[in-house]
Amino acid sequence: MTGARWRRAVRAVIGRRAQLRWVHLVLGGALLMPYYLLTAVVLAMLVRGADPFTSLRWQLVTFASALPLAAPTALLPLVRPLEATAARSLCGLPESVELAAGPAGSWDARARTALWYGLHLAIGGLVSGLILALLPASALLVALPFTDDSYTDGLGWPHAFAGAPAELAPLAGVGLLALIMGIAAAAGALLARCAPALLGPAPADRLAAAEERAARLASRNRLARELHDSVGHALSAVTLQAGAARKVLDTDPDFAREALAAIEETTREAVGELDSVLGLLREGEDGPTPAPSPTLMDLDGLLTRTQAAGVAVELTAPGTLDRLPPVVSREAYRIVQEGLSNALRHAGRVPVRLRIAEDRKKVEITMENPVDGTTRARPTGGGRGLRGIAERVTLLRGTCAWDTVDGVWRLTVRLPLEAAR
Repeated sequence: MTGARWRRAVRAVIGRRAQLRWVHLVLGGALLMPYYLLTAVVLAMLVRGADPFTSLRWQLVTFASALPLAAPTALLPLVRPLEATAARSLCGLPESVELAAGPAGSWDARARTALWYGLHLAIGGLVSGLILALLPASALLVALPFTDDSYTDGLGWPHAFAGAPAELAPLAGVGLLALIMGIAAAAGALLARCAPALLGPAPADRLAAAEERAARLASRNRLARELHDSVGHALSAVTLQAGAARKVLDTDPDFAREALAAIEETTREAVGELDSVLGLLREGEDGPTPAPSPTLMDLDGLLTRTQAAGVAVELTAPGTLDRLPPVVSREAYRIVQEGLSNALRHAGRVPVRLRIAEDRKKVEITMENPVDGTTRARPTGGGRGLRGIAERVTLLRGTCAWDTVDGVWRLTVRLPLEAAR
């Protein structure tokens, strides 16, 4: 065996990881003791001739009887996370190994926890017993040639070395010590190998964790869409309004003042919508209730702010839009808002035609604005607007399409009403 292999073998037996595993095994033996003592007392009371304190045979019977008594303890909610924490800290598991972080959520997880708890206590109890029995024997054998044999009277087995070479007993003691260490290292490795299978998340736990991650991701995407549509529209409108005011500041002060007033109004509305979006992050917390999200009933204010940026909007819509389901009305408002933002960013001050049609089954939104080669060459700002519209439409099981035909950009969205009711 090469020097490197020797070093690895020694580290496996007496290295830091092996020492921590020893602690874990002794912890298992300590946890077993209350069940062992209770079983020993009960056997001594109920079985005539039972001697679980001095007889090895009865000690093994007591040990085997105590384990089923200990297993139901694993059904307590805190046992699984505590055992997982102990295994993570003391068994030397890789960081990539996933262990349970909370109580068992299914009977499969509870059964595996009970199996792990019994295994931990059984192996820990056996190793602890071997340590208590063989470690003093090893020390006795090492010291045997250097002392008289008076203190071995009554033990019996040390007299087997009488007449043997003087160095045989110490060698046997060292070998016994190596055997203890090897058994402890093997037992610790066995528990470390079983921990991921018995303390790892069950399939139901993995599914629940995946659903939670998906819900968090959907919430983040929702917030991103809301911020993009509300703040993005306001910034696009403010950019055009500020640019127009700068150009006519000296020649047309009245128009510049109107543009600045429009900027003030637009930013005030944007702050209100931003507070509404951030209110989604504070759901469940104490505090003032955020303002409700805008709906198609607030469309007039949106069109007024857009027209103040120099974009003429021609609206064709039913007389009232209050009959729409709230979720459809909110998403339709955001879709119109993003469509106007696209016109502001990519086409500039061009007229926009907005048509909203409603029947019993759906609401249809159509937006059109002229484009040309020069205006379409403007930066897109990341291209998230149309993708956000598509995501909103998909959530409501609707359809959307956009294209440029004969120099006219057209966005068509259909949102079903039955799914939202």
